Amino acid sequence: MILFLVGYAGSGKSSLGKRLQRALGLRLVDTDKLVERSEGATVADIFYYQGEEYFRCAERDVIEALVADGFEGIVATGGGLAVWRDNMERMNRVGTTIYLRRSPEQILSRLTEYGRNKRPMFRGKSDEELLAFMHEQLTLREPFYERAELVIDCNRISDEEVVERIIEYIKA
Repeated sequence: MILFLVGYAGSGKSSLGKRLQRALGLRLVDTDKLVERSEGATVADIFYYQGEEYFRCAERDVIEALVADGFEGIVATGGGLAVWRDNMERMNRVGTTIYLRRSPEQILSRLTEYGRNKRPMFRGKSDEELLAFMHEQLTLREPFYERAELVIDCNRISDEEVVERIIEYIKA
């Protein structure tokens, strides 16, 4: 079983993935970290020097390698992975996709200074600029995210409740 956590940057894919890992005893991988390891560069550097198309192909290669290797566990995906080409359909065919839906306002409230600075698209923006940017991005990305097998609105429930809902879903 592969669980793919999808959603916008800062929606909790990595942090909730760690909670799920502890609760279920499954392996957890992060596609950004796997790409960085395979490329020997940070996501920001790959975007800067190689471009987004190159990065998205590297993300897809990571998904294909996990599937080919028979990976079983949790995959915290990058925020843009689900919206590139047929990645969402591919993940739906080989595993269970879970969209962690959060509003831009909640994402902003959850972001630490480190979390904000490690994401090149968030750097240098005021709170107002960042909210406008996130609203625009989510308008484009949400139709892809909503193709997930399970959609959880995380805005009004705790992270513990999100984990409980995921566990209930996969055990059903």
